[in-house]
Amino acid sequence: MTDTIAAIATPMTPCAIGILRLSGPGAVGAADAVFTPFRGGPMSGRPERTLVYGALHDREGAVIDWCLCTVSRAPRSYTGEDTAELQCHGSPAALALGLEALFAAGARQALPGEFTRRAFLNGKLDLTRTEAVAGLIHAETPAAVYQAAGQLGGALARAVDGVYGELAGLCAHFHAVLDYPDEDIDPFEAEELSSALGRAAQGLDALAATYRRGRLLNEGVPCAIVGRPNAGKSTLFNALLGRERAIVTDIPGTTRDTVEERVSLGGVLLRLIDTAGLRETEDAVEKLGVERSRAAMEGAELILAVTDGSSDFTAEDAEVMRLAAASGRPWIWVMSKQDLTGPCTLWSAAPEGGSPAACVSLSARTGYGMDRLEQAVAALFPAPEGVEAGALLTNARQAEAAGRARAAIRRGGDALQAGMPPDAVVADVEQAMSALGELTGRTVSEDVTARIFQQFCVGK
Repeated sequence: MTDTIAAIATPMTPCAIGILRLSGPGAVGAADAVFTPFRGGPMSGRPERTLVYGALHDREGAVIDWCLCTVSRAPRSYTGEDTAELQCHGSPAALALGLEALFAAGARQALPGEFTRRAFLNGKLDLTRTEAVAGLIHAETPAAVYQAAGQLGGALARAVDGVYGELAGLCAHFHAVLDYPDEDIDPFEAEELSSALGRAAQGLDALAATYRRGRLLNEGVPCAIVGRPNAGKSTLFNALLGRERAIVTDIPGTTRDTVEERVSLGGVLLRLIDTAGLRETEDAVEKLGVERSRAAMEGAELILAVTDGSSDFTAEDAEVMRLAAASGRPWIWVMSKQDLTGPCTLWSAAPEGGSPAACVSLSARTGYGMDRLEQAVAALFPAPEGVEAGALLTNARQAEAAGRARAAIRRGGDALQAGMPPDAVVADVEQAMSALGELTGRTVSEDVTARIFQQFCVGK
């Protein structure tokens, strides 16, 4: 990487602070070309990590802002290269002029995630930590923040390295026996090999078990709100969002299609899906909506089954309960419209063998009982016990690599039990190490890294 990149690292909206960021061998020189300290010499002669006040110039030399500048020199920087930052007022127009001046000074526009990609290529971050950067930027709940911060601090890398180190030691011992037959090196005993494989398998099983929680933290829990027409689904949907998103009327069948939004409830990120009322209908459009409602239930990780607490329990309500119970997913029975009636006690109507995880009486219009719904949701998705914050697998790439490593270890164990020689077993161990290396970035293809960094914003 012999070129210098530059980007606006803050949103292009009027705000208090706007940052121009540079990285590469010409970063400090480009900063000097556009920035004149109020006192003292250029940034190239200044100590690193020192904020210097001065004037920012456009490409013609005219002053466009008074700002702060700081530099960091390789390898003691985020990217491992010479870097510079200009901390300006957050005027999109002024930042654009400053960026043009940096381009005129020899820098080029940075690609999405290119700063972090350079940090990875220069050994400043492993691949799990680079993914954590994007996770922290996009975190929508406190739990997601703690996970990303822990992963950025190396929690996931340490969990992977623990298993990798076990396997590396095993392979090193085996190759030492083969390569130095004249040395007094004890060969593997089957029991010793089996014990090492068992420890690795346990570590990988524990790691794989974190994926569901990690994925839901990042992507959100698909949560289908279901019920018969006019049960109060859309009113609850709007109340959870805090705004009018779904149309609410007294006319049954108003909601004809699924509507999806993201919201944090009880510290859990939910992908709320408001669905069409479940009932038998001859209306072609409404029937399509009902089919999509059933599909939403099948794809959900949580179901809110809503019944109207101001009217009698109906056969349609019973069918909703049955479908929720048969889904195999956790579900909460929500008795709505409690502002129109007294607290409901009809919980005995829940289907046998598929009782709800919780029963909540509420009024979405007044807010009554909404806190209990929040508590019920939070209880269904607790933080995993005994797992360090940040040590969760959070995406399909990580889970797939961990799965391949686990499969290779199992093959090795099966080969050992079948009486295969140690070299055959160690071949499986090396495959497991290769998969774990892909997880952290020890060995990873260019197309994988390209896909990862495409998800980043420009300037990071």
